[in-house]
Amino acid sequence: MANPIQHQTIKVGLVGLGFMGSSIIASLLALRIPVRAIAPFKEEQEAGLLRIKEQLILCEKFNLLKAPVESYLELLTVSSDYAALSDCDLVVECVIEDIDIKETVFKKISSNTKIETILASNTSAIPISQLQKLVPHPERFIGIHWAEPACGTRFLEIICGEDTNERTVNTVKGWALNWGKEPTVLRKDIRGFITNRLMYAVYREILHLVENGTTNIEDADKCFRYDAGSWMTLMGIFRRMDFEGLKDHLTTLKRIFPQLSNSDEVPEQMLQLVNENAKGIQNGKGFFTYTEKESKLWAEAFSEFNGDIFHLAAKYPERLFIENDTENIK
Repeated sequence: MANPIQHQTIKVGLVGLGFMGSSIIASLLALRIPVRAIAPFKEEQEAGLLRIKEQLILCEKFNLLKAPVESYLELLTVSSDYAALSDCDLVVECVIEDIDIKETVFKKISSNTKIETILASNTSAIPISQLQKLVPHPERFIGIHWAEPACGTRFLEIICGEDTNERTVNTVKGWALNWGKEPTVLRKDIRGFITNRLMYAVYREILHLVENGTTNIEDADKCFRYDAGSWMTLMGIFRRMDFEGLKDHLTTLKRIFPQLSNSDEVPEQMLQLVNENAKGIQNGKGFFTYTEKESKLWAEAFSEFNGDIFHLAAKYPERLFIENDTENIK
């Protein structure tokens, strides 16, 4: 296996100052990583800077900053000129999910970066194998998928395209570990990646159970919070099955698998809510209804909870339970 490139300090470029792009930038700045951000319009730059500052304040709330917010902003350069990316070791595209726009962006990135620069996309909708065909060196192209808020989660998903080489994978994985993440590597470029496929399988089943009257949304949420929610941050699904013993799981799988929903249709309840312009806490209408105060309280609670979980996860790293920091996976 090829060794990753070692960087004491890297420079990261990021194209796109939307909500996710701003979140990623703030998480990198909090680590004292210089960032070159590209946004074409002054309005986007101003809105992005405001969001980045808000995200850094969130990092401060999570006890991730050791100095005033303004000192971290000094590491950020915002420009409309792609030439600002010339000294970057990694450039991440974070623009809208439109293949034509992404193609234009990657042409500009490629013509303004070093030959060694690793190019990446934060896309969750377009296959990495398709995007890497848009650049001159597809072997150095990879997917890097953050979760929101980027500074408050230890999750980072690394997605290989058909042409991504092992050196690129190892380099990005090494960077992710230095960023305090627990990176996962998706070797096959499948739609939805790992986390989305896991969660949408859960969404399909619970919507099915609610729609057929087996349970209601309040009790369904309680089941997920107080059962799965009580162990997920400590152990994953396979560790959970090991912990509980595999024989009982085999019996249960045989009995339950045939009973699970395998529908490929969007549930009617979801269609109806979207058609009614329901946007959850954004406009107070969703599976539940929210007053403006309730929406604000949920947003604040989510922010505080992310900080708690971020530090709790660090207290129980998987390597804590592995002798000599090695593991045999069968």
